[in-house]
Amino acid sequence: MQRGADSRHSRGLTRRGGLLAAPVILAAGTLPGGADAQATPRIVTEEFMVPTPASGVEVFLRSKRPEGLAASPGRTVLFCHDATYPAHSTFDLPLAGVSWMDYIAGRGFDVWCLDLPGYGRSTRPAAMSQPPEANPPLLRGEEAVAALGAAAAFIRQQRGIPRCILIAWSWGCSLIARYATENAGLAERLVLYAPQWLREGPNPASAGAGTGAQLGAYRSVTQAQARERWLNGVPEAARAGLIPPGWFEHWAGVTWATDPEGLRRNPPVLRAPNGVLADSAEYWQAGRPWWDPSKVTVPTLLVTAEWDRDTPPSMATAIFPLLTNSPGKRCVLLAEGTHTMLMERNRGALYQAVQVFLEEAAA
Repeated sequence: MQRGADSRHSRGLTRRGGLLAAPVILAAGTLPGGADAQATPRIVTEEFMVPTPASGVEVFLRSKRPEGLAASPGRTVLFCHDATYPAHSTFDLPLAGVSWMDYIAGRGFDVWCLDLPGYGRSTRPAAMSQPPEANPPLLRGEEAVAALGAAAAFIRQQRGIPRCILIAWSWGCSLIARYATENAGLAERLVLYAPQWLREGPNPASAGAGTGAQLGAYRSVTQAQARERWLNGVPEAARAGLIPPGWFEHWAGVTWATDPEGLRRNPPVLRAPNGVLADSAEYWQAGRPWWDPSKVTVPTLLVTAEWDRDTPPSMATAIFPLLTNSPGKRCVLLAEGTHTMLMERNRGALYQAVQVFLEEAAA
């Protein structure tokens, strides 16, 4: 992917132009498309640091869109990440030359991603530079939803639109669903990819959180732990071909580099706030839903993968009948994928299932 050399800086904002290769026909490691017969669109990339309700805390936002695209709620998308990894190094990681954000933008959308506080390029609380046991769990769900709300409001103001589509992965699904139910009229549609629901036993994201009854401010995750968690539940015969060569290493290198302090440790670690684990223990593991599906009033897509052990398909199928006020709801189960299917050989099936839903909104 080529990027243009022109840039501008104003009040912490940068904006870069670039060229995007159009999606190609589906094959191993590539994406669905048919867009190869079209002219390659020029994609504009914008990056912002946005204040949140928490004093001194800003969140990182990145947007990709075709140059000259007219703003509309049905073509504006915001991605929110999971419990451990930042958005920009997952949703906008170019694998085989194309990220998920590239793919959506290349089909005529204004697509944004958000790093929540304590993740990626957003503000890291001072407590993350202290021993984890010195402070309580950072970034509880209500704080994360407030940061999400600030980002969504910024997007609406920037584009002059009343609402946008919200897409999230894992923990992020709970955040966008809670936000949508508490802010009627601000969500156009919801896409819940690998949503969490009631569970028995510990949250798989607790790797690196330490032991004992007292949960610290954050956890430290090694690349070896991340890979082990990724492959959990994958049949032995399918493991070698699940992730194309070099993809895990590329993702891990980019993601762990977002935490320079953790990168200096041996082995290198990625530090992630533990508020999500505190919420999991208080709600999901205690049989108490943190959001109410019956209060969702917009079209909603649930997407889950066959080999997901973090948020297994049973969670999505438990949520589906509870979406009693969601018009046009649907649930898609995809074969031969894990919790991290967005960066696997079969990612094209995920992208395509979501894109069909997005383009209905844009019609």
